[in-house]
Amino acid sequence: MNAPIIDPLQGDFPEVIEEYLEHGVMKCIAFNRRGTLLAAGCSDGSCIIWDFETRGIAMELRDKDCVAAITSVCWSKFGHRILVSAADKSLTLWDVVKGEKITRTTLQQTPLQARLHPGSSTPSICLACPLSSAPMIVDLNTGSTAVLPVSLSDTSNGVTPPSRNKFSDGSAPFTPTAACFNKYGDLVYVGNSKGEILIVDHKNIKVRGVVPVSGGAVIKNIVFSRNGQYLLTNSNDRTIRIYENLLPLKDGLNALNESNNTSDELDGIEKLKAIGSKCLALFREFQDSITKMHWKAPCFSGDGEWVVGGSASKGEHKIYIWDRAGHLVKILEGPKEALIDLAWHPVHPIVVSVSLIGLVYIWAKDYTENWSAFAPDFKELEENEEYVEREDEFDLMPETEKVKESDVNEDDEVDIVTVEKDSAFSDSDVSEEEICFLPAAPCPDVPEQQDKCVGSSSKLVDSNHSGSPFSEEAGQNGHAINHASSPVEAMDNSAAEDTGGTHLKRRRKPSEKGLELQAEKVRKPIKKLKPSGKSSKMKNKSMVEQETSICVSEDDVNDDYH
Repeated sequence: MNAPIIDPLQGDFPEVIEEYLEHGVMKCIAFNRRGTLLAAGCSDGSCIIWDFETRGIAMELRDKDCVAAITSVCWSKFGHRILVSAADKSLTLWDVVKGEKITRTTLQQTPLQARLHPGSSTPSICLACPLSSAPMIVDLNTGSTAVLPVSLSDTSNGVTPPSRNKFSDGSAPFTPTAACFNKYGDLVYVGNSKGEILIVDHKNIKVRGVVPVSGGAVIKNIVFSRNGQYLLTNSNDRTIRIYENLLPLKDGLNALNESNNTSDELDGIEKLKAIGSKCLALFREFQDSITKMHWKAPCFSGDGEWVVGGSASKGEHKIYIWDRAGHLVKILEGPKEALIDLAWHPVHPIVVSVSLIGLVYIWAKDYTENWSAFAPDFKELEENEEYVEREDEFDLMPETEKVKESDVNEDDEVDIVTVEKDSAFSDSDVSEEEICFLPAAPCPDVPEQQDKCVGSSSKLVDSNHSGSPFSEEAGQNGHAINHASSPVEAMDNSAAEDTGGTHLKRRRKPSEKGLELQAEKVRKPIKKLKPSGKSSKMKNKSMVEQETSICVSEDDVNDDYH
């Protein structure tokens, strides 16, 4: 997106609620890498995968051992696996295509958030942020955990062991902390309760740098942009901060080692802060200077040009959108329901939000028809106008005034095979097959309903006392045969079945003239007349035709009329 040439009043961001998804009580959401699938964790322990193109359910992942609410869902890089954390302290890794559980691990604390390692297509290592303990690296294959440091001291390794003493501001030692991998997963960025960003080497469990946050408030959320160039933090001082990543996207750990060698003259915390200043630089700050509200689930847009955050106030569903320069461009107001989670589509200007009652709202751009974009001389009219044509408007153009032919060389070959690389997915491995859609399996009919239909049809066949092969075939197909020697008897049989409470077919309502003739026949039965000439023969013939064509009982008349 080229931001300088965009109309500031028509930005590439969502504006209205386009649709909503409903299935149980959903708690958290996550898009896959292409935005074609949306995973939602529910309060009953299941994980629903929506096909975002058709807005239908593609798969349901349900573990009989998990009945607690889902706290977070995370896709692997190429969509082959999904990691689900639940309130029963469990972490479950799923195979998306097969719909099978790969492994399940139980922690000591409830994980509020869990993220798979982004550097592998089939990762078995994840980062978990428990409720009341420090973030940890979890090996899903073995179940082993490694606790990451959350604070600093003047010791040689720069790590303080966990302590149960309260901090100077009276907060608990393990206020829920936030942590995330960088783009390729070689470093972990941890936001602690002292208002510091720790850059941790998770393989050696060692702090390599620290970045103090102004204000020193508790950091509640920390997340990288999709391209890895910017880092977002949400602090308890009601401010969202954007930091620019100064490290290279690849081999960031090696760059930290070089910075460590150049800062040998410093020692302890000062050395870590000096290294941290070479890793992150404050770029922008976002806050509501009037209401001073807290923010919920802030994140970047897919291209990193926009920053979005939900209001954490109860009873309102508001979403604030800023551009990266710091200007508030849009406030989306939804229903009177609190917002609990938020996600921006990786490719399109679409925001998906989760309400407190478990509905998922899809916010999209409100596109208006602009026909002049296709024809510059097109003029839109507010109302019909009489058109007066010019005198020479439809005259034939002479050969000399015809438009010159195009200079395009028709012999040039056009390449329709080569696929241009999308900048948003520049790190894609061509050899790796990415899961974009799930195969749709046809749902068979429930056997119980089939047996019920066959049983009811067989009863109808038995009630008609039919022994012919056509009756048996009709009973198997769920149809009943009325055996009658004439159409009048067939109508009587259908009327009798209707009075019995079972409507086999839809009855057609007779016309007004038909009702009059039927009522007249009931009141005055037709008498046979002696033939007294040609006119009397014609009269008797017409009356007999009426008698044979309209021979319906009074009960049928009343039944059809009412």
